[in-house]
Amino acid sequence: MKTCKTPTTYAQLLAETMPARIGTGDEYGRIHARFSALFRLGAAALREERLMDRLGVFLQDYDHRNPLPPDESTPAERLRYVLETSGKKPSDLSPAFGQRSHIYEALTGKRPISAAQARKLGEMFHLKPGYFL
Repeated sequence: MKTCKTPTTYAQLLAETMPARIGTGDEYGRIHARFSALFRLGAAALREERLMDRLGVFLQDYDHRNPLPPDESTPAERLRYVLETSGKKPSDLSPAFGQRSHIYEALTGKRPISAAQARKLGEMFHLKPGYFL
């Protein structure tokens, strides 16, 4: 059985996380997940706080470069926006929508996004499901 060592230095934390400027939605999800895991630890050691600070800067930079559309936008506009900024293709939405025609109808606003689909989209894009409703 392989034992997992907890990083003991800031350099080890950096090597494990490999933080860098975020360019895609997938990278954003990876960095956000790491930040969230550190945040849940609560009273972290100084080395973990330093890593959280660095990750926070990368997350804020990405959010600044990729702002979300205004609140008045439609669910279809929001879906198109996150699809475009994430680098995913419409076919990547099949786990949420199933049929290809349903994907395109949701993207054009001809089909409303259901609560179940919104939950799946929220998981996929690391957003609250209500964003798509």
